[in-house]
Amino acid sequence: MPSRTRAAWPLVAVFAAGYLAAYLLPTVVGRLSAGLGLTPAEAGLVGSTLLLHSAVAGFVLASRVDRYGPRRLSRAGLLLAVGGYGAAALTAYVPLVVAGVAVGGLGSGTATAVAAAGIAAQRDPHRASSLGLLAVSATAGALYLTLPRLGGGHVLPFAALAAAAVVVWPATGRLDGAGRGGGGVAGRSTAVPLAAGAREAPLPRRRPGAVLAAAMFCWSMAQNALWGVSGRIGTTQAGLSEVTVGAVFAVGLGAGLAGVIGAGALGARLGRAVPIGAGTVLIGGCIVVSSSARGLLDFAVGEVLWNVFYPVVLSYLIGLAASLDPRGRWAVLVGSASSLGVACGPVTGSLLSEHAGYPGMGLVLCGLLLVVAAPMTAVALHTSGRPLVPGAVRRRGGNPAAVVAGAAPSGTRVPQIGAPEQQVAEIPPPLRPRRRAVRDRASKALAS
Repeated sequence: MPSRTRAAWPLVAVFAAGYLAAYLLPTVVGRLSAGLGLTPAEAGLVGSTLLLHSAVAGFVLASRVDRYGPRRLSRAGLLLAVGGYGAAALTAYVPLVVAGVAVGGLGSGTATAVAAAGIAAQRDPHRASSLGLLAVSATAGALYLTLPRLGGGHVLPFAALAAAAVVVWPATGRLDGAGRGGGGVAGRSTAVPLAAGAREAPLPRRRPGAVLAAAMFCWSMAQNALWGVSGRIGTTQAGLSEVTVGAVFAVGLGAGLAGVIGAGALGARLGRAVPIGAGTVLIGGCIVVSSSARGLLDFAVGEVLWNVFYPVVLSYLIGLAASLDPRGRWAVLVGSASSLGVACGPVTGSLLSEHAGYPGMGLVLCGLLLVVAAPMTAVALHTSGRPLVPGAVRRRGGNPAAVVAGAAPSGTRVPQIGAPEQQVAEIPPPLRPRRRAVRDRASKALAS
């Protein structure tokens, strides 16, 4: 295993545990409706509660991961996930289930925030995010194949989420335990540490970051509006059994693995703008096909192709957010905006499907994706990258402590990562006028 992969695996594990709840949302919503007698809208609201609390945790912790330390925060998040999801699995009393879901969502959001900040500090954030999506897709695909065969009810999905947090716990020992400048895997982070007594640098690239966060909210809401009702589309409109729908989801997530592997292999060869823009347009078409499915073939084609393109585009979006700030603050904020959109997705999908039907919902969501594709592509085109890794500013004559503390002189341009070293030409300093005059007088005296 390459050393860079070994360095990233604790972050990948924590990322997978935090992101798994969003991937299991269709079965969670479906089991809540079937097992607890909730209406589809009520079950979707519970799913939105989970993801809303996950987003809140991300927003709160966006600039605090370094302060508290990745190891401490990730362990706190995993404990919340185990306690919350475990409590939701052990009771059928709806208020307690909702409370457990809320606590578990806070835990998932905390784990995701730590992983996002650490991934942003890696030398290759796109590779690390691709590995994280690969891990969560593989885990969710295995669960979609397994859970329908183990019985019904809401217990199993929540028990699986709690078990995933327990399994990932040992990986937190490899994360940096120190506050203030910890950034990720111990000794492997490229985030610039704060100097003693220095205040944190202001959030850079605010305009593109805000545009990307707003676009990601809409993008994720459209994705999860379909994902939250995909199970009902398969069972009610396409006339499939739960086992068949679960098998389609598993195949789709398996195809998504191939997409993530392809995105990791492709890397930056096409830049970020083409995969983000073209991929979003293709996702919109897949949503139309899936939402209008009347049989197994249409449903499978729409879901499988959608699951191929979705993680590919998401990996580039995560990498784009990570490039905006080496401390990972934009990665966490954009990820939290995405979680907020994911939280609104089930309710949006339920409301649209009830008022416009599933095909009408698909057309609306496709239109929304076409609208947000433009600003996301623009950010990808006009964003030049992230600041240098530690030591690079110093090699070029800068002061990393001053830059991090926000004390760099106004107008100072910090070199970007990947910028070539500038050739240095030695220019002899000009002699002072007084020394020149003394030398001239000495020369005249010698000549005479």
